[in-house]
Amino acid sequence: MTGPTRSTTQPPRYDLGGCTVTLVKGGSLKLDGGAMFGLIPKPLWSRTYPADDQNRIQLACNCLLVEWPGVSDRRLIIETGHGPKYGEKEQRIFAIDPARWLRPALLGLHVDPASITDVVVSHLHFDHAGGLTWERDGRLVPTFPNARVHVQRREFEDARAGFGIMTATYREDSFTPIDEIDAWRLLDGEAEIVSGVRSRPTPGHTRGHHSIVIAGRDRSLVFGGDLMPTRHHLGGPYNMAYDLFPLDNRKSKKELLAWLAARDGLLALDHELETPIVSVRPKDDWFELFPSHGL
Repeated sequence: MTGPTRSTTQPPRYDLGGCTVTLVKGGSLKLDGGAMFGLIPKPLWSRTYPADDQNRIQLACNCLLVEWPGVSDRRLIIETGHGPKYGEKEQRIFAIDPARWLRPALLGLHVDPASITDVVVSHLHFDHAGGLTWERDGRLVPTFPNARVHVQRREFEDARAGFGIMTATYREDSFTPIDEIDAWRLLDGEAEIVSGVRSRPTPGHTRGHHSIVIAGRDRSLVFGGDLMPTRHHLGGPYNMAYDLFPLDNRKSKKELLAWLAARDGLLALDHELETPIVSVRPKDDWFELFPSHGL
């Protein structure tokens, strides 16, 4: 039976059979609770997710390190969190600590960012792609200098064109250093990223949003990005106001949850604080979630 292995110093690590997935903290931030729950009234969502005095809720930026011990020296990172490139005003607005992001978290696990061969981002909003770059010696450089960066072509084109209403969340300071080393790999729909890892388009939050499927010998794990950012977004109507196409997002969410439930798969929740990796089971005409340690 697969499940997490823990120690006093190591984060949760999952053996899927032939590959391992380690949960790595890519930072944290606060966003407006009303925006995070869209049409759901505050008296409902705040029962289990209280807001601060500015109506913000605390969110994690969960990332995954995927490795194939004894099989391949390939190392893959899924998602990069918010990164460190914020002035004092942005730090206050989003409650971001620029010292706490993915690169120092990896170094704390004795993982050299230069050893990462592939990076996948679900989409290119600042709290998902901000960790792609950082400032070193006064110059912006790629965080993972030897890695290909995989993203859907539609997402890449929309980000560079400023498509949608949240254009400020697409930040060129996270993109230009990747341009300079010609590291982008643009995907067209469902595609193999590396052996055992595939892209699954899940449009709705953005047109080019995708989820990432990691298939082990024994089990599969899916990183859902902003398709369902926390466990509190399980319900069908629980979309974010940030979702550009909420009905499409609901459809994508239902299809992915059904796919996972049919396979006893695991789901990694990008912004979830308490139970970032869960299993999915059918319940009546919808689904329920269980913390992974209960498997």
